[in-house]
Amino acid sequence: MARQLSFDLPVRPALGREDFFVSPGNAMAVALLDGWRNWAGGKLVLYGPEGSGKTHLAHVWAETTNATILNSRDLAGLDIPSLAKNHVAIEDISAIAGDRAAEELLFHLHNLVLAEGNRLLLTDTRPAQVWGLTLPDLQSRMQGAQSIGLEAPDDALLTAVLTKLFADRQLFPSPDTITYLLRHMDRSFSSAIKVVAAIDKTGLEQNRAVNRKLASEVLDKLRNR
Repeated sequence: MARQLSFDLPVRPALGREDFFVSPGNAMAVALLDGWRNWAGGKLVLYGPEGSGKTHLAHVWAETTNATILNSRDLAGLDIPSLAKNHVAIEDISAIAGDRAAEELLFHLHNLVLAEGNRLLLTDTRPAQVWGLTLPDLQSRMQGAQSIGLEAPDDALLTAVLTKLFADRQLFPSPDTITYLLRHMDRSFSSAIKVVAAIDKTGLEQNRAVNRKLASEVLDKLRNR
């Protein structure tokens, strides 16, 4: 079969509230984000494994509250006092652990956001206790924040995640493809992301429809790497 060129075209994920599937594993987090006005101390830590929906929920919250959303690595060079005049969502906090300058910027932003009466949402893959922050005052404030974790996916949630990942890539798998994936793939959000990306790439290269046979071949290749 002739191979087609595969281009790394940007994938545009759907990040609206209507695209987020609520299940028992994330319902408490959704409820807390909906009740943002009542966060203890004005802040919330949201944590969970890669692909669990943290970024999606952060974008939903930011859109709802007109908040600024950014990655912790991007704090350098920003106008912190101006930023603090709005609600703020900051992702991947542990990425700046050990970077004294970045930690001091986050500490400054944390204090100013709360002094302005605004809300601060912080996300990471792990709870604040293991972020490894080295600035004692910042670490104590992060550990003292109200927090909520996103749980591992059940069948309903993993089905919704796979469906969304395929839709984000404008792919339409056959009805039995997702059922097959649920039975045979590693049951994690990060695995779902990798599997869908690999199916997309292989399907493009080989000009094939997304079906159970393609999914089976892709899973076999991923296991044998």
